[in-house]
Amino acid sequence: MLLGVIADDFTGATDIASFLVENGLPTVQLNGVPQDDALVDAQAVVISLKSRSCPVEQAVEQSLQALAWLQRQGCRQFYFKYCSTFDSTAKGNIGPVTDALLNALGEHQTVISPALPVNGRTVYQGYLFVMDQLLSESGMRNHPVTPMKDSNLLRLMEAQASGRCGLVNAAEMDRGAGAVQEKLQQLAQQGVRYVVLDTLNEQHLLTQGEALKTMKLVTGGSGLAIGIARQWAQAGGKKAQAAGAPQGDKAVVLSGSCSLMTNKQVARYRQQASAQSIDVARCINANERSAYAAELSAWVAQHSGELLAPLLYATADLQNLQQTQQQYGTEAASMAVESLFAEVAERLQQLGFSRFIVAGGETSGVVTQALGIRGFHIGPCISPGVPWVRALEQPVSLALKSGNFGDENFFARAQTEFPV
Repeated sequence: MLLGVIADDFTGATDIASFLVENGLPTVQLNGVPQDDALVDAQAVVISLKSRSCPVEQAVEQSLQALAWLQRQGCRQFYFKYCSTFDSTAKGNIGPVTDALLNALGEHQTVISPALPVNGRTVYQGYLFVMDQLLSESGMRNHPVTPMKDSNLLRLMEAQASGRCGLVNAAEMDRGAGAVQEKLQQLAQQGVRYVVLDTLNEQHLLTQGEALKTMKLVTGGSGLAIGIARQWAQAGGKKAQAAGAPQGDKAVVLSGSCSLMTNKQVARYRQQASAQSIDVARCINANERSAYAAELSAWVAQHSGELLAPLLYATADLQNLQQTQQQYGTEAASMAVESLFAEVAERLQQLGFSRFIVAGGETSGVVTQALGIRGFHIGPCISPGVPWVRALEQPVSLALKSGNFGDENFFARAQTEFPV
């Protein structure tokens, strides 16, 4: 095993796994830390955790468990993967987890590289941009769990971690891998523990991959995986994609994300297919929730023979989301909706559904767990960072979409471009 990735949520794990496979590194994604040391037949393994917004201590513990398992597999390099919008709070969890991994590996420096230029995430002079906006001026500034009010990655990292942060700027990146390595060494001599990497294009990612090929721990979004994979790449990437190609004929779309892009995707898809919104009030009470899940599952089954799969969505715009959170409480509303999606997924699986298109990291996590899926083969990409994946041990295929990923017609394309 060449590369071991510790990802802080389910869609983020699928995101990076797809870039590894596309760039020539056969990859398997595992959901959670395996309970045994059975060898996995892959050159790279991505372990997906649910550690992005949980308590700091829990995130650190889960990440260290994942690291220990990957070390026992003989991994040569380790990668802590977080979102390309650096989703975190002043207390973490990116900083504390990075510190814990560095300490466990006995390392003194790593890089911070969340950029994904193909999806409009770039870093310039240490500032993170979403398309042509600073992160703090994008839709992420109103995220219900991790509102991003600052765009400066150096400040963000130093606020939640225990060391100093430095920068390799775009001009230095343009001079190539040797210049980047030289700057990293200079910063290490100055006691700089974390180094933000300016990234404006894919060539910068390739430069980073070459410069970091001997660094024990790297951290970033999925973009850095392009450069890292090219360093480890061997023949077999396209064959690995084939192993994850979608299968099955009964499909459903489940959307829990409230991101700006998912709102657009839901609005478009409602014009194309049967759709039903989730009534949060009916999710709050556990007894009512079970009956409601049965009702929704029956509705989905009724519409399963149509040209496009039926949609169940809890996606809402900012104003409606805030009203729901004020009425029921942010955590209570989120947990109730997640529990509903989990029960609906279980019921649909029993009814023979085998294709699940899911929007939102939290929703993807609970659906995957509810279906009892241990891991995936990574298949062909629907959009950058969003592949079809196929369960290792059962005939189930999923498309797990991070909130802001994909174009407005994503839900339909996932079906029409990859027919049964």
